[in-house]
Amino acid sequence: MTPRLVLFDLDDTLFAHSRAVASGVAAYRAAHGGALAAADDAVELARWYALEEQHYHRYLAGEVDYREQRRHRARGFVEPYGIDLSNDTDADDWFGRYIAEYQRAWVLFDDALPALDALEAAIPGVRLGVVTNAELPFQKQKMDATGLAARIELTIASGDVGVAKPHPHIFRYACERFGVDPSAAAYVGDRLETDAIGAASAGLTGVWLDRKGTATDDEKERAAASGVRIIAGLRELPALLARQA
Repeated sequence: MTPRLVLFDLDDTLFAHSRAVASGVAAYRAAHGGALAAADDAVELARWYALEEQHYHRYLAGEVDYREQRRHRARGFVEPYGIDLSNDTDADDWFGRYIAEYQRAWVLFDDALPALDALEAAIPGVRLGVVTNAELPFQKQKMDATGLAARIELTIASGDVGVAKPHPHIFRYACERFGVDPSAAAYVGDRLETDAIGAASAGLTGVWLDRKGTATDDEKERAAASGVRIIAGLRELPALLARQA
């Protein structure tokens, strides 16, 4: 069945999140000065990503709220440099100045809008949505700033639904909001388990966007076992989904 609904992850699928993070961290460290600015770029960026992965998943699991996970990330990043962010206001201010640099680098991937155009041409009447593990207001800012909001009919955020990907409920909830059966929907995301296999377990067609081409044999086997398709870029998506007819 050719899907009547195509849902997308946002960060690192349509929106170049990791690229913006790298740019934001580098710019903020330079502005911060001192030992933080002088440290090794690759090491500091890896630390930032590790803290983001750790504390954002704690937020998704309900262990901390959205603001608190930001505070933990800020505190963990500057702790080796003897910077004290134990006061919540100081931690919020520090993270807010990083966010300002992160926002300066907001862009979509080059293939994002062309892929949406091609998808609408290949599947007349197809509907487009976003399902994201995040707070809706912040994700909407990204979509508004990059022009993506005008192309997306509906955005579903875990912060509003109360459960996060890969839980099947959030995918099924999105399909319900569109009035489309999961069997007539596809979901595209950059994480195999969280996005593609999670969607497939909810009855959608799962598509894993492996932009870096780093899929291991084990990951390919798990994808195949779940009926997940793998693409290296969004330009491959329209032909892949149209072929399902």
